[in-house]
Amino acid sequence: MENPTRVSRLVVYALIAVAVIAVIWSLNLKSEPQEYLAISELAQQIKDNEVSELLVSGNGRDVTVEYGEASRPATQSQISDVSSLEEILSSYGVTDSDYADGEPIINYEQPSPWGTWLNLIGIFLPALLILGFFYFIFRQAQGSNNQAMSFGKSKARIVTGDHPTVTFDDVAGADEAKEELQEVVEFLKEPEKFVTFGARIPKGVLMVGSPGTGKTLLAKAVSGEAGVPFFSIAGSEFVEMFVGVGASRVRDLFQQAKRSSPCIIFVDEIDAVGRQRGAGLGGSHDEREQTLNQILVEMDGFDTDTHIIILAATNRPDILDPALMRPGRFDRRVVIDRPDVRGREAIFKVHMRGKPINTDVNIVVLAKATPGFVGADIENTVNEAALLAARRSRKSIGMTEFQEAIERVQLGPERKSRILSDEEKEITAYHEAGHALVSHMLPHAQALRKITIIPRGMAGGVTWFLDEDSIFYSRSKFKALIASALGGRVAEEIIFGEITTGASNDLQQITNMARAMVTRYGMSDEMGLRVYGDRQEMVFLGREISEQRDYSDAVAEQIDLQVRAIIDHEYDRVRKILENNRDKLDLIAKTLLEVETLEAHEFVALLEGEDLPAKPSVPQTDRSEPAQTKPDADAEWKKPPSLDLPPSPSPA
Repeated sequence: MENPTRVSRLVVYALIAVAVIAVIWSLNLKSEPQEYLAISELAQQIKDNEVSELLVSGNGRDVTVEYGEASRPATQSQISDVSSLEEILSSYGVTDSDYADGEPIINYEQPSPWGTWLNLIGIFLPALLILGFFYFIFRQAQGSNNQAMSFGKSKARIVTGDHPTVTFDDVAGADEAKEELQEVVEFLKEPEKFVTFGARIPKGVLMVGSPGTGKTLLAKAVSGEAGVPFFSIAGSEFVEMFVGVGASRVRDLFQQAKRSSPCIIFVDEIDAVGRQRGAGLGGSHDEREQTLNQILVEMDGFDTDTHIIILAATNRPDILDPALMRPGRFDRRVVIDRPDVRGREAIFKVHMRGKPINTDVNIVVLAKATPGFVGADIENTVNEAALLAARRSRKSIGMTEFQEAIERVQLGPERKSRILSDEEKEITAYHEAGHALVSHMLPHAQALRKITIIPRGMAGGVTWFLDEDSIFYSRSKFKALIASALGGRVAEEIIFGEITTGASNDLQQITNMARAMVTRYGMSDEMGLRVYGDRQEMVFLGREISEQRDYSDAVAEQIDLQVRAIIDHEYDRVRKILENNRDKLDLIAKTLLEVETLEAHEFVALLEGEDLPAKPSVPQTDRSEPAQTKPDADAEWKKPPSLDLPPSPSPA
């Protein structure tokens, strides 16, 4: 559909062009030489046979006289106000015999319609231009006025739900959340079923979950399933630079919703306006707080007896205002957690719809290989696999593409262009071999998945462990993780008698884990069963900025000693494992220098003395030629963040 403003501008430009053409045409007409002749003189010239032709034009008002004698040049003259030229000339004594051929030499030119129209345009165009100019100025002023007055109008998008693009069938891995929202949809469709028991509709449903878990997707599914008007708006769209605009938009949004009741209002990222009041720097007149106050009144005030359900989504429920979270406003809090292995399997099936999938693809294996993945990660994985298959000119997406896509999403693409020297390759090989061997020897360590000395992302080499969907971490598990992380550093010391910066990320992880064991989880017998340190959060910043010490300097010294003791104990254990298995360490490192990558089954076969199975060839069309550059001297070899500190386990 054409923009009305653009159409009006084109009309104005067209009128200006026509005016210019008319002016040029009139000037050309006026520029022609004109000489006015008396009728008596014309009659005498005809009698003297000086006139060769007479041309009557302009509806009989103009007469052009042409002279054909060689003795005088041909000229044109005009006689005005001519009605019937023959009668006028006959009145002056001109007869047919006076003409050269005995016949009148008068020619009548048919009037052109363009001349009439151009004359009319020349008369009315100035007036039209003046009127068009004032109309254009008036419309511009009216548009600016409307724009100024529309600051307080809601910017919510309205969806009728007649043609849904997303339904609950497109949502997987969040069965409990779907049940909660399906009940809301059912109430809107069949309210009598619940009113019979005296139940009231929930006024608000707050969806809480990590980024990428599917909060907005669930809202789209509710929009497609409910069949009622659905208003969608982001929390940041309420607040502008002008004071009072946010509250005005909230009022306008709820007025529209009341006219369309029953309906649903979805506010995405509600923490943009719902943060706890009194935490900002603007005082009681802060624009965000005024907007929040208006939301609170609209959700549960005097005039709230309407069938309007508020859906909201956030990944920071801890910073929301308590008045917003109470029953009567948000009656339900739907937690959308990271999917488990069954949920990931269902999400893979949803995103594989309509794609050419090879028969060798095992969705169960893919689900087990992606612990910690949310819906957005799985969608990205399937898309990366499709891109790889298209790049390799495959007819379908195979298991090889999916496995490589998982590695790309978790670790980043292989950096074939990064050239390492032989010494750096050897250090990297022993470093990664140390991680893998120690993890293999400890019963509580993570299972190995892959080892490679090919740089990926920011890492120079990767020892990739198979994470588990674990909620609780035991003390033995923590110690095994610390020992596995120390394996690379200790292997460098044993083999080269020197240490490098390659273990910097490992040291950071083991320090965090050991300190958490002492201060957060009570896993140190000497420090007792208590938590040390009170985490401080600034609500208006939305993040943790410091940890307040609630213990003395003497206790802090004991904490440092306990952290050091845990790390030293695991260091001694790792050194003993590697020294006793030096031959296996050398075997793994030398094999890595030859093949660069070892899968888990190949690693186990190597330690058991079996021959490595042959690897299938993979097209290399997507890999660029390596650049002939050397890495920086202080480059680090880092592991992927697979040993990040786990979240605090919830109480059993």
